[in-house]
Amino acid sequence: SPVSRVVYNGKRSGGPRSPGAGTEIFTPAHEENVRFIYEAWQCVERDLRSQMGSERGLVEEYVEKMPNPSLKAFKPVDLSDLKRRNTQDAKKS
Repeated sequence: SPVSRVVYNGKRSGGPRSPGAGTEIFTPAHEENVRFIYEAWQCVERDLRSQMGSERGLVEEYVEKMPNPSLKAFKPVDLSDLKRRNTQDAKKS
């Protein structure tokens, strides 16, 4: 089965991508979406840092008024840890 990669930033890893064993080809639309999300998140982080110490800033945490009961067992994924483990697994094989 193909190996999946977690893409969590808009940075490119070098030259143009070419198909090879175990690699995925990302469309320009996919890369644009990743870049948009990355840049938007950078703005959120910058705003969070700049509002430290002020009472009310630009960024507010959203909290559900009526949480979905089926999401009680949801555990967020640490993308940095997942990437590190995938990198280590790739080096072993």
